[in-house]
Amino acid sequence: MAVTNQPGPYAPSEFQTGILNCASDCSTCCYGLWCYPCLGCSIASDMDECCLCGLQMAIRSVYRTKYNINGSLCSDFMAYLCCPVCATCQLKRDIELRKEKGIF
Repeated sequence: MAVTNQPGPYAPSEFQTGILNCASDCSTCCYGLWCYPCLGCSIASDMDECCLCGLQMAIRSVYRTKYNINGSLCSDFMAYLCCPVCATCQLKRDIELRKEKGIF
């Protein structure tokens, strides 16, 4: 049986938006489409990581582990393999929603 979430201060959950829910935040979607490297740097900055880390599946895995979001390294890899812009935009949307709720 594969471990899909880690113990931590947050109850197991899902990402707050789907990977294809770009219409829920058009500005982030446009940001990702027209300046993908900048979006990655923004995510890395939010997570106090090196700018070069923002566009890698590893940062998604770190984020999932920190907030106890269900998933696996394989699901993170597949998300970035199939649609890296969508996966990156989903991560940024989730970060912004957590900031609004004061839990980031």
